[in-house]
Amino acid sequence: MSGESLMGNDGYGISTAILQQYATDIKNVTDKGVQVGIVIGGGNIFRGLKGAAEGFDRVKGDQIGMLATIINSMAIQNALQNIGVKAALLTAVHIESLGERFSKETALRRFAEGSVCIIGGGTGNPFFTTDTASALRAVEIEADVLLKGTRVDGIYTADPEKDPKAEKYEQLSFDEAFSKNLKVMDLAAFALCKENKLPLVVFDMNKAGNLLRIVQGETIGTRVN
Repeated sequence: MSGESLMGNDGYGISTAILQQYATDIKNVTDKGVQVGIVIGGGNIFRGLKGAAEGFDRVKGDQIGMLATIINSMAIQNALQNIGVKAALLTAVHIESLGERFSKETALRRFAEGSVCIIGGGTGNPFFTTDTASALRAVEIEADVLLKGTRVDGIYTADPEKDPKAEKYEQLSFDEAFSKNLKVMDLAAFALCKENKLPLVVFDMNKAGNLLRIVQGETIGTRVN
């Protein structure tokens, strides 16, 4: 999930209403027996690239961004626990008092125990985006599909928030998305998905019920495979 989507209609931070909606949507999916892993960005709090453009050291900026993802991860964990969903926080950086260090084995064990796994801290390294972290973790935990929840309901020929004539794609191949220069994810994330035959669905996470509709097989958003 993008960190920006957590803002809802606010200009910054975390919308409590959106947070509660996300938790409910995730619970509705886990109630069906589906195992859910979550990677969330930190753009609602801090973006490393933006910080670098304004004079931050890029490494320090990315490290601040990693901590922002952990703040968001903690918020989602708390929201899930408040409605009775078991949720484990795993981190790519060592913060023992907040969560366990991520490993595939730990994540699979937590899934087997019935927990949602929230994986914060990006990849733990600078110069890698949350997109790359999402694709990497999805491949590591042997996910069936990577669902990219944003504020937009799919992939368009142009940015629909800026171009009213932009047209939506229902389905694309990775090669088509690359050749059309569609800004779906960064290239490292894209390559991980393509090389590991991991399908991707881009959808509007802020529309209640969309997550369950995808899991139930409805055509929601844009599918890339």
